[in-house]
Amino acid sequence: MRAAGTVAAVVVTYNRKALLLECVEALRAQTAKADILVVDNASTDGTGAVLRPLCENGTLTYLNTGSNLGGAGGFQHGIRAAVAAGYDYVWIMDDDSIPGPDALQALMEAAEALGGFGWLSGRALWTDGSPCRMNQQRDLRMGNLSDFSGDRIEAGAATFVSLLIPSKVVREVGLPIKEFFIWADDLEYTRRISRRYPCWVIPGSVTVHKCATNNGGNIATDLPERIQRYRFAYRNEVYVYRREGWPGIRRLILRTPLHIFRVLAKSKGRKWERIRVILGGTLAGIGFRPDIEYLK
Repeated sequence: MRAAGTVAAVVVTYNRKALLLECVEALRAQTAKADILVVDNASTDGTGAVLRPLCENGTLTYLNTGSNLGGAGGFQHGIRAAVAAGYDYVWIMDDDSIPGPDALQALMEAAEALGGFGWLSGRALWTDGSPCRMNQQRDLRMGNLSDFSGDRIEAGAATFVSLLIPSKVVREVGLPIKEFFIWADDLEYTRRISRRYPCWVIPGSVTVHKCATNNGGNIATDLPERIQRYRFAYRNEVYVYRREGWPGIRRLILRTPLHIFRVLAKSKGRKWERIRVILGGTLAGIGFRPDIEYLK
């Protein structure tokens, strides 16, 4: 792949062909143009077949990882490829993210005004127009941001739904940690960057995140078939918050009994399985020490 512009929009996908095509169409309709790099975690729904004809004009690149690397591995793969290709910025999102037509333009205008920054994050709304709970940004103390008035708000962490990162920052801080597989890889990565650079939320950049529900990832109320996925969430978040020192450790100490109580109070089935996942993931996080990879 050869860079044909200054921004690469990196999209990670797995078996969501229809949503991915909607995302690609929204990226092609941006008022500020970006080349598109789709990272396919070895989908089995014919994603490659429908994307390859779209690669003919050179503004869309399709990369198949050959196996399911999870969101964390897919974003590491795509960010590595985009930075190595010479793009100035990487704009990352999930395959069910539908950016508004001026979403990138708002980010780029803020980038020009700010000069130096670690990352810029747009607002993510759910399909009904309400804030998307799983994409709520954090402040510098890692609490949830609630006030989005003004042109920009300084932030400490964000998600990988409409996140703009300068390539020079990627080269300095390294890549997302692929061993996270799913969940909290974006929290860790954006916090790693915000420790070194000022980072901002740009409310004027809006993306609709078409996730299935707007519950924000709640083990107490999520579907039974998704329970085991939360092992990654609890393990990975222990890694993230223990790096915050005592405030982070205190948060973890308080969170565990709170989440168990929520399961007992709100879950309609498989309560003990949910509790075992909370405890097992939390214990796994104590000794979880993955390496950070850097571009050569």
